[in-house]
Amino acid sequence: MIIEIREVGFVNKGAELMLHAVVQKLRERYPDAILTMAPSYGGSDDTYKKMRDLNLHPKVWLWRKGFDFGKFIEFFPRRKFLKQYGLVFTDEIDVVIDAAGFAYSDQWGTKNSRELSISSAKWKKNGTKLIMLPQAFGPFEKDNIGKYVKRWTKNADLIFARELDSYNYITDLVGNKDKIRCFPDFTNLVEGVVPEGYDSSNKRIALVPNYRMIDKTSKAESKAYLPFLIRCAKYLMEQGMQPFILVHEGAKDQMLAEKISEAVGGIPIVKEANPIYIKGILGTCDATIGSRFHGLVSALSQGVPSLATGWSHKYSRLFENYDFKEGIVTVLDSDEILEEKIDLLIKPVTAKKLRKHLQKESNRLKALSEEMWSLVFVEIDKI
Repeated sequence: MIIEIREVGFVNKGAELMLHAVVQKLRERYPDAILTMAPSYGGSDDTYKKMRDLNLHPKVWLWRKGFDFGKFIEFFPRRKFLKQYGLVFTDEIDVVIDAAGFAYSDQWGTKNSRELSISSAKWKKNGTKLIMLPQAFGPFEKDNIGKYVKRWTKNADLIFARELDSYNYITDLVGNKDKIRCFPDFTNLVEGVVPEGYDSSNKRIALVPNYRMIDKTSKAESKAYLPFLIRCAKYLMEQGMQPFILVHEGAKDQMLAEKISEAVGGIPIVKEANPIYIKGILGTCDATIGSRFHGLVSALSQGVPSLATGWSHKYSRLFENYDFKEGIVTVLDSDEILEEKIDLLIKPVTAKKLRKHLQKESNRLKALSEEMWSLVFVEIDKI
């Protein structure tokens, strides 16, 4: 059996964590299956090395300007020559696992949904199953995106929305269907690992910036984001805490980290490329304040008290899943409100109570993730 894992990669650390989560579960259930993914165009130089490390076969794939040129490669006269290098062709794939996270919505335009509508029609014709793991969807109101969503929804075998908003965005468009279900983010099952030699003694509360809070928010929120993080760092230091900045990914997040650190006198900056290590580092923290979705999942799923400010509905719904709505803050909140929220994380009595509560909710959500995977396996086993 050949299973493709799509819409994951090694640049976005949330996407890479999802890739690890999928590979772990598929290897447990189908140890003899061939797992494949399409290397990201323009990805890092170590993409193929990371694929080899996970024993992932590269898929023959070439989308340009909304057209699938990869289908012509399938008729390449020396196809057998290519296959000896472990390349996988679309018509060989039995199951496609889509782990996009957040790709099908007005905020990302029609491109992703249009591409999926075309590809899913081909997979359907070939008898290839399409399973969409828990992710954020919608809204679908702009630029005729709805017609593409209807097409890929029709072609998919299972669709898991990550929270109620996403579920409603889809079902409002296509109606209630048995194959559309609601389950939480599935990276909560991945165990973090603390990097060898990492010293957490002076790094107790992680600030995790996200440049999307600048380029995906209103003008007022965008302008207030960096000052917001600086306010958080200063208050934590005033309270005798030991904040540090964890760069979850990218040069732009690094730039924010450097500006925050400079503004408050040089607090530590930690940059880690391995998402398993990132989760391990977050697990050592007393608390986190952040805007990276999977950074927050990694913290909350380990019972680490957290605050979040985000740029889409997925953040507020995540904290509802953990029954901690109070954990959502906005960059426009007053100092008084912000400090009250931070106190929930750092005052011994409330912090201890909150950690116990989050751990209880984490266990519940992990059980739901296991249930989701059982449904996935039932569908795959039909092949």
